[in-house]
Amino acid sequence: MMKVTKDTRVLVLTGAGISAESGLKTFRDAGGLWENHRVEDVATPEAFRRAPVMVWNFYKERWQQALQAKPNPGHLALAKLENWLQDNFHLITQNVDGLHTAAGNKRVIEMHGSLHTCFCTRCHTRFPMKDINLEEDIPLCPKCKGMLRPDVVWFGEVPYHLDKIDALLHNCDVFMVVGTSGVVYPAAGFVMTARYFGAHTIAVNLNPMENSEFIDEFYQGKAGEILPRLIDEWINSADK
Repeated sequence: MMKVTKDTRVLVLTGAGISAESGLKTFRDAGGLWENHRVEDVATPEAFRRAPVMVWNFYKERWQQALQAKPNPGHLALAKLENWLQDNFHLITQNVDGLHTAAGNKRVIEMHGSLHTCFCTRCHTRFPMKDINLEEDIPLCPKCKGMLRPDVVWFGEVPYHLDKIDALLHNCDVFMVVGTSGVVYPAAGFVMTARYFGAHTIAVNLNPMENSEFIDEFYQGKAGEILPRLIDEWINSADK
């Protein structure tokens, strides 16, 4: 096991697996569905153009679920790690539920957006979901009356913050992947980039990953059980 100190630059990537332990459904189950909806019907720009009311109803429900969900011990362990490492810690998440922020993480990069915000398709202003009128079938922009849409990166769209992510991948000492299968790109390629530039790579997941040949340390199991133990070991051994 690699020794981690306060000077170690740690970059973490999280996926749906860590949120599943808080009771939120993973983005796609084995049948290719998200909350019993075909992904093509609720998570593409075409779906929104075709059936905006249905898509909005879907995301209103997902937002309510995210509000009710609570961070689990895996989220809290990552907040503890950031509190210890401070500016040497960054977290990229593929999740849109906001649970990392709720757990106390501050250096969070939400590459797929957030259920907690929406934006205007006309003037592109962003608004917190709690500040818009969700009674409307299709919520309208308070500024220009354009149509609002969920601030979630859909299939066929470019993830957010890729330049910042790339810079962090080039400059981290440890890259840790938590709760993600290593299938969906571009995130699945991050571990290859980090390792190419010299990072020690760690993965925590229920199942072996598709890109396991790029992983130096693999911990199989639940993030909520493994992360608290692993991060406590890092902190305690660094203090000795």
